[in-house]
Amino acid sequence: MQLSAVGLNHTTAPLSLREKVAFSPEQISQAVVAARAWFGRDDNVARHGNEAAILSTCNRTELYAACSGANAIDSTAHFLADFHKLSYTDLRPHLYTLPQDNAVRHAFRVASGLDSMVIGEPQILGQMKDAVRQAEAAGGLGTYLHQMFQRSFAVAKEVRTTTEIGAHSVSMAAAAVRLSQRIFDKIADQHVLFIGAGEMIELCATHFAAQNPKSLTIANRTLERGEALAHRFSGKAIRLADLPQQLAQFDIIVSCTASSLPIIGLGLIERVVKARKHRPIFMVDLAVPRDIEPEVAKLDDVFLYTVDDLGTVVQTGLESRQAAVAQAEAIIETRVQSFMHWVDGRAVVPVIQDLHESSEQLRLIELERARKMLARGDDIDAVLEALSKGITAKFLHGPQQALHQASGDERARLATLLPQLFRTKR
Repeated sequence: MQLSAVGLNHTTAPLSLREKVAFSPEQISQAVVAARAWFGRDDNVARHGNEAAILSTCNRTELYAACSGANAIDSTAHFLADFHKLSYTDLRPHLYTLPQDNAVRHAFRVASGLDSMVIGEPQILGQMKDAVRQAEAAGGLGTYLHQMFQRSFAVAKEVRTTTEIGAHSVSMAAAAVRLSQRIFDKIADQHVLFIGAGEMIELCATHFAAQNPKSLTIANRTLERGEALAHRFSGKAIRLADLPQQLAQFDIIVSCTASSLPIIGLGLIERVVKARKHRPIFMVDLAVPRDIEPEVAKLDDVFLYTVDDLGTVVQTGLESRQAAVAQAEAIIETRVQSFMHWVDGRAVVPVIQDLHESSEQLRLIELERARKMLARGDDIDAVLEALSKGITAKFLHGPQQALHQASGDERARLATLLPQLFRTKR
């Protein structure tokens, strides 16, 4: 069984490609099932033992797998291209392909926030836990991935409680506030709109609300959910369908939905700019795939930032986190070695099971023979003697035969190994 992690993130692929490889929440279960079938498409027996889990966020898309076969990693990379109808040749240079302990190390680092655009950010752990729940519900988790992810969560907890990895981090939400302050001197004089009602929008709303904007509005497909979030910040909620009529009144717009297509187009923003009489409008698109058509950034008086644009801002304080990062990496390395030791131990489980089964068969044969001797009235001591000799002879038959049939170096190795296997404690 080969462990692997294949994917792309903010360091290996541009946003334009990441949004093409992203999985929507509705696609995850289907994709997990499809990945397992893909791995086992040439082997109907192996298909049932394959494992898969998919993590897809605004900064990364990763497929974790445990499957048999020498070309497991290449197969995983081809699956991502095939599922999203992309050219494998175009996609492959942007993928990282991590086998065995490197895959485990990567999972531990991701869970701990070391591989994030915002070093030490805590949101990724919750996203990984959601991915694991989805994979488990879709039947994608088996012994190996289940154990790997549970250890990932334990490592993340250890890193966060024993280091200061998150103490100096600047969140994407805080970065959005900083960027908006480059356009507007006082956010308190601005009207702010949030599109969506998920975790990222909630985080952004918290940061902007702290600046006491003139108004705060949540636009969401489900009005009830939008109202619940807006109530927390003394704001109001509108339906997503009402955006075209109301968009011009907002100075700051932050969007992060799960839509697979843009919900704000160039034509709409052109009308908004005209209606605002060219007053500046600040827009942040945190969604992957993007909520706002990229051409909007070319308009005068519009300042559009994507999730990648916020990357340079969140690097502030990186130097102060380096000591914590080094400490976290040391913890992770120790835990990776521990997990791989467990994986290596799993490899001999089938051998141990076979030994138990064959030993049990030999024991039952000799036990039945002893019962027949007792039934015909043989002396109990003679029966016990025959039972012990019979079991001993049957256990030694295989090793003795192997030793006689071997030659050269193989016989020398067996001659050294067999006494160790049959050594008894005194």
